[in-house]
Amino acid sequence: MACGMTVQNDPIIKVGNLNTYLVSSYIEHRQKEKMIRTIAIVLRSENPEYHCLLCCNKQNISVNATYDIHSDHFGFEYGTADITCNIPDMCTKPTHVAITYRSPKEDESSQDIHILQPVRNQQKQEVFPYEFTVCISAMFDYWNVLMLVQAMEMYKILGAQKVAIYKTNCDKDIQKVLDYYVRQQFVEIIPWTIASYINVSRGWQKSVSPGELHYFGQIAALNDCVYRYMYQSHYVAMQDLDEFILPLKFKNWTELFPELHKKYHNFGGFEFENNYFPLTINDSDSKYSPDYWKKFAGDNILEHIYRIKNDPKKYSEFKIIADPRLVYRTSVHGLLHFIKPSVRVDSQIARMYHIRNVPKEKEALQSQIQDTHLRDYADSLIPAVSKVLKQALDTEQISEP
Repeated sequence: MACGMTVQNDPIIKVGNLNTYLVSSYIEHRQKEKMIRTIAIVLRSENPEYHCLLCCNKQNISVNATYDIHSDHFGFEYGTADITCNIPDMCTKPTHVAITYRSPKEDESSQDIHILQPVRNQQKQEVFPYEFTVCISAMFDYWNVLMLVQAMEMYKILGAQKVAIYKTNCDKDIQKVLDYYVRQQFVEIIPWTIASYINVSRGWQKSVSPGELHYFGQIAALNDCVYRYMYQSHYVAMQDLDEFILPLKFKNWTELFPELHKKYHNFGGFEFENNYFPLTINDSDSKYSPDYWKKFAGDNILEHIYRIKNDPKKYSEFKIIADPRLVYRTSVHGLLHFIKPSVRVDSQIARMYHIRNVPKEKEALQSQIQDTHLRDYADSLIPAVSKVLKQALDTEQISEP
C-alpha cells in the first residue's frame, strides 16, 4: 500500500473501463522539466483524457497528463504509447503513480479503484552495474531448452551481465532453466500478461497473424526494457533468443564496442545486419553435438553453419545494441525517437547470426555460404552448456547441495 492505495509492481495494470494497459512508470530526467513517463498499450481509436495521480510525501496529487502513440503499430488496433505528466514543485519525490481518466459521462470519483505502480529511475546515474544487458521481449509457448541454455551462455561469453526476459508462458523444463539463471542473478523475469487482456497476434503482419496487438506487445516490452535498464546498463541489446550478434575480428562485445566508437562517431546505437541460418540445413559433427545434449529438447546452434546470402540490392533487417540514455522510443528493428541516431555496422566487422526456420522459397532462391564462426566459441560454450543442463535439469543433481 502507498497513499492509501494498492501498489502493483509488475505489468500489466488496466485503467478503469478504458482499453488502456499500463506497463511501467519512470522519471524522465532528460527534459527541461522533470516528468513521469508511463509506458502503456492503448486502443488507438480511443481518445481519453488522462491524469496522473501522484503519491508524494504520503499525499495524493492529481495532475494533467498527455499521451502520444508510437508510430510503429503495424496497423493493429492497439499500439504502444507514452503517457506523460510534469512533476509539480510541491512533489519533491513521487514514489508511485496511478493513471486515471475522466470521461464525459462520469467524474473521476466513479471510476474503479486506482492501482499505483512504483516510479522507477528515481536517480540519474552515471556509473552502471552492467555493461551489457540483453532484452528478450516476447517469450511465449517456449520449449527450446537447448537453444535457451546456449543463448544464455553465449551472452555471457559475449560480455552480457544481465538478461531481461518478458515471459508469457513456457514449459516446465524451460521454467527450471529460468529459475537456475534467476538464482544466479543473471536473468530477470518480467511477467508479461498482456495476452490475458488483448487478443494478441503471434506475428508482425496482421493479414498473416490476426489479432489486435502486434506480436504479444513486443514493442511495449522493448521500450520498457530500455527504460528499466537506463541507469543500470551501459548498453542494451534488443534481440531474440535465436539471434547472436557476433564480432568477426574480436572475441566479444567488450572488445568490439571501443572499436565501433572509433569508427562510427556520435551515434546512440549500432545496427547489426540479420543473416539467416536455416534450421533445415544442419551439419551434425560429433565434436559439436555431444551425445549428452540429445536427451534435451531443442536445437543445437553449433549444427547450423550455412547462412543464406543477403542480396546487397535489397534491404536487410537488423537488430540493435544501444545506449539507453540516448533513446526515447524504440521499435523492433531500430530507434524511433532518439537523442543520437543509430548506425549500420559493416557486416565484415560484426553481424547477427539468426538461427531459425526460414521459408523454403527463400532458401531455394538465394545461395548459401558456409560460415562456421559460431563454432569458434565451442571450446567455451560446450562445457558451460553441459554444466547448466546437469545442474538445472538432471534429476540426479537436484538433491545435491
